[in-house]
Amino acid sequence: MAAAQPSIASVPVKSAEQQAAAMLLSVRELLVRQRTQLVNALRGHAAEMGVVAPLGAKGVAELRAEIATADDATVPAAAKQAIALLGREAERIELRLRAIDVRLMQQHKANPVSRRLAGIPGVGPIGALSFALRVDARQFKSARHFAAWLGLVPRECSTAGRQRLGGISRAGDERLRQLLVLGATAVIQHAKPRVASAGEPPTRRPAPSPWLLNLLSRKPRKLAAVALANKTARIVWAMMTRGEAYRPQPAA
Repeated sequence: MAAAQPSIASVPVKSAEQQAAAMLLSVRELLVRQRTQLVNALRGHAAEMGVVAPLGAKGVAELRAEIATADDATVPAAAKQAIALLGREAERIELRLRAIDVRLMQQHKANPVSRRLAGIPGVGPIGALSFALRVDARQFKSARHFAAWLGLVPRECSTAGRQRLGGISRAGDERLRQLLVLGATAVIQHAKPRVASAGEPPTRRPAPSPWLLNLLSRKPRKLAAVALANKTARIVWAMMTRGEAYRPQPAA
């Protein structure tokens, strides 16, 4: 049926070299998921014994130390062994991830497209390398088509000349969309109007755009993060198709 529809775009076939270059990113994503599962299991079992700790790597280290030094009346020996096993497995994966991050950083520095994309606010080295290795921007007719492929535009149910827009479609590559939304969330966390006081040293952080500040004044942060991710995706497409560097919007 799909072959009988000439308007349906064909999927570009990647070479073995292209697939191999992006394979380390997929391995990293798998290990990150496994580490998260191990840490969640560790916290869950420790909570059953009445031991809790703050979030983050520091909290996990405190949790493991508290479990290891607890008396057997509070935490039985069998529970200590099980939780210690989870901690060692999470630690082993963390070491593997550090080694992978070093190799990915080397790939990022050797890839000119990835280096250019990393200049976009909210796009780090991992995100930039993911787009450089996994996306062929030339297959998309426009920036909006690219954003729609990533699932960052509203689902359209228009008919008879009436436009009806639904929620965000969330179609396409889930990992690339997640990287853009997480990056946009990080940008929003620091998006505040800058008022320089007398004697304050200059900061190297770029000033937030007036567009973003205006959006945050009207919309909840989660909606603003998706809108900013949509805009970032369009910037990524423009930079990849034109081979240009990022040009920040001047502050008002």
